[in-house]
Amino acid sequence: MNGMRGVRAHPVPEGIDPDDWTSWSWQMQNRVRSADELARWVDPSPDEIAAIETLSDRFHFVITPYYASLMRRDDPECPLRRQVVPRSVEAGDPAGLADPLEEVLHSPVKNVIRVYPDRIAFCVNNECALYCRFCLRKRMVGDLEWTMKKRELGEALDWIAATPEIRDVLLTGGDPLSYSDARLEWILERLRAIPHVDIIRLGTRLPVTLPYRVTDELCELLARYHPVWVNTHFNHPAELTTAAAEACDRLLRAGIPVGNQSVLLRGINDDPETMKELCETLVRMRVRPYYVYQAQLLEGTAHFRTPIEDGIELFRGLRGRTSGFAIPQYVLDTPFGKVPLDHPWAQGRDGEDFVVEAWTGDLWREPNPRR
Repeated sequence: MNGMRGVRAHPVPEGIDPDDWTSWSWQMQNRVRSADELARWVDPSPDEIAAIETLSDRFHFVITPYYASLMRRDDPECPLRRQVVPRSVEAGDPAGLADPLEEVLHSPVKNVIRVYPDRIAFCVNNECALYCRFCLRKRMVGDLEWTMKKRELGEALDWIAATPEIRDVLLTGGDPLSYSDARLEWILERLRAIPHVDIIRLGTRLPVTLPYRVTDELCELLARYHPVWVNTHFNHPAELTTAAAEACDRLLRAGIPVGNQSVLLRGINDDPETMKELCETLVRMRVRPYYVYQAQLLEGTAHFRTPIEDGIELFRGLRGRTSGFAIPQYVLDTPFGKVPLDHPWAQGRDGEDFVVEAWTGDLWREPNPRR
């Protein structure tokens, strides 16, 4: 992948054994968990240090050395650093909700979320390589209450087997690739034994945050359970490194289609130039830009949210200026499912809300304050 336009070379940091650096278990064992550890990679600002101390227990804080090494040392506004390092502004979001999509109400068994008749999201664990500050499931990631014991995983798999309408299972979390190969294969084998499950999808950010997890052995494992699809989560061009591109290439060579789902984040990727560069480089990597989500009304994330009208204008501005398949669909996730933010689904502003119509015909009012 060296030399691909838009993909950054990323050498092993000085003083670290290359075999350690490219070991996903070493990366997991040496994750950044404190301001002192963060200081190896960046110069933490007073605000970041204070936020790490006061918010880490509420919104957990963990970063892989790989991802930390991509951040700009002397710039707190670095678009990668803002995604993963706590800031005190997270405490000032009175409108934010712990579960804006009402996932708990859509769970027939623990950590199975059913919004649509024929498909589910199965949160197989609550662990990630790092914890994004805008994570939709920050209420559960890293929290022991949401840990899935093998017995509970079995109960969820039994429910899927007993529900013949389910044809499409998304393994998510947390992150399913934070499991060992053996644990992941146990789940895949159980799912493939269910006749009505046609498609298995994995939602994972590890190709972005810990690309060394995508080993040849993992790809061979996944290929045994086809059709398997992967959606990953690049948000910014600076995340598109040679290591990340090689991880995606290994999946693709194993016959696994790879798509990308971003979140529209204020000051990070909410301008046409950044989004265009991100999407066009993904296409060069043969990764399909699939969705861009409007940032949810999630606790501690007001500083990430941008007005929906601005997002609509951004993607309108890409039309005709790049390949059609390089333009992801801009969507709002609601308790009724995902709604495309274009005509006729987007009804428009009503006061301080933006009104959309779900596939069910239900109207959803999303709080949408002007900047």
